[in-house]
Amino acid sequence: MNVPIAEVLVDREALTRRIDELAVQITADYAGKELLLVGVLKGAVFFMADLARRIDLPVALDFMAVSSYGSSTDSSGVVRILKDLDLEIAGCDVLIVEDIIDSGLTLSYLLKNLRSRKPASLEICALLTKPSRRRTEIPCRYVGFEIPDKFVVGYGLDLADHFRTLDYIGVLTEEAAAEIVDQAGSLL
Repeated sequence: MNVPIAEVLVDREALTRRIDELAVQITADYAGKELLLVGVLKGAVFFMADLARRIDLPVALDFMAVSSYGSSTDSSGVVRILKDLDLEIAGCDVLIVEDIIDSGLTLSYLLKNLRSRKPASLEICALLTKPSRRRTEIPCRYVGFEIPDKFVVGYGLDLADHFRTLDYIGVLTEEAAAEIVDQAGSLL
């Protein structure tokens, strides 16, 4: 498959190595506890699956789907819950697994929503973070990689549902990104 990538930011080996490190840290931090991983769909699926397999604890999985992007590359700031949790989280140790923290607006909303459900603990594990884009402070306990202010795809991250299955994280060429956004806009 010919992928219009301008730059690879995180290759497959670096992803594997960092996920192993995060799993060791999470296993130590939650020793003796059961952990509920809450994946934010769809972007966190690949990361969460790999992370969950490496955590050496009893782990339950659940998912939420929230939207604030649509087919755009910038958060709209308006958050909608598209799929809520199936499990009750009151009294549970909950770790939100997120693909990327950009502006922080979506995750801020999600934190507020989940805190109201009275978990025993609530922390965040994000594969990627873009501190230069942050519009609200987010307390992220586990971070895979800090990246520059570039729109990235791969390993679950997408542009208009393209490129999620790449086994690395990269930046599209400007031409390819513009073309995909134009095509997605014409379908709406």
